[in-house]
Parts: sequence; C-alpha cells; structure tokens
Amino acid sequence: MFAKPVRGRTTADAEGDVVVLLIGVRVNHFWAVHQWLPVMLAMFRMLGELARNHDRGLLGRVMLTASPRTYYVVQYWESKEKLYAYAHSPEMFHHRAWSIINGKERTGKVRGHVGLWHEAYVVPEGSYEAIYIDMPAFGLAGAHGQVPLERRGRYAKNRFAYRATGGAEQKAAEKAG
Repeated sequence: MFAKPVRGRTTADAEGDVVVLLIGVRVNHFWAVHQWLPVMLAMFRMLGELARNHDRGLLGRVMLTASPRTYYVVQYWESKEKLYAYAHSPEMFHHRAWSIINGKERTGKVRGHVGLWHEAYVVPEGSYEAIYIDMPAFGLAGAHGQVPLERRGRYAKNRFAYRATGGAEQKAAEKAG
C-alpha cells in the first residue's frame, strides 16, 4: 500500500494480450444506503475472494473513484477465459451476487437506487504501452511487473512495437529508435 517509488523511468513487463476489466457502482440515490452499501460490500468481498485464490487469474487491481457517486475497479486478468470462469463459477460469490440481482429484476424489486456497470477489453500485444516515472509498480506494471524503460524502448513507438517473441517489427522499430 505504501510502496516506495522506483527511481527513474520504467514500463510494464506485460507480454502477449492484456485483459482489462473495468467494473463499478454508481450511487443514484445517496439516501438509499440500504440498497447501495450491500453492492459495495459485495465488490470488496469478491476482491478478497480473488486475492485469496491467485489461480483464478486476477493479476492486479486499482480502485478508483470518478465522482462522489461512482466507484470502480480496474482489474488486470491473466486471460479472458479465467475472467469468464470466475464470473460463471457457482462456488464463487460473483455467481451468487448476480443471481440475487437477476432475481430482483425478474420480480420487479429493482428500484434504480444503485447502478452497476462493467467493461471488458482484450488488448492485443502491440496495442498497449506504459511509462512510469519515479513510481512504484502501479496499474499494468503492478499486475505484470515493472522493468527499466530501456528494456522495452525509450519511445512509445518502440514500446508499442515490442513483441515477447522479438519479431521483425520490433527489431525494425528498435533500429529506427
């Protein structure tokens, strides 16, 4: 939580495709604490469940707020298959939470006091890059590891061209560097 910054310029040590899930809650009516507090607590419960079981595939997460009403988590996953497996696993809390939400919707008990949302992305290798200056491992680097910038290229075009397999495009970009 209070990690010391790594001096200088670093980048994320991600290889291959990167799976990112943004998931959050919006408080539509502050006075309806009985509606939105259980949802927020469920988010923390699911994160705890994933933290205790690394084999599920969650590599890292960052909790953020967009406004006093909107809170979300940026999650980095090992693969979309592991993300799907967690979401659909009957023994995991997410499955039970969605069963409750779906049941309330079917019976007309959803009152609009709390909003839920998620967006999932599979970002292909070569379509992401990162730079951190005097930062501890954070975000993508927190999930995949942090390496000196020079290992992936000093310029964004070099980091975008980086391939774990060291293909011809990467070598050309490094040469042009």
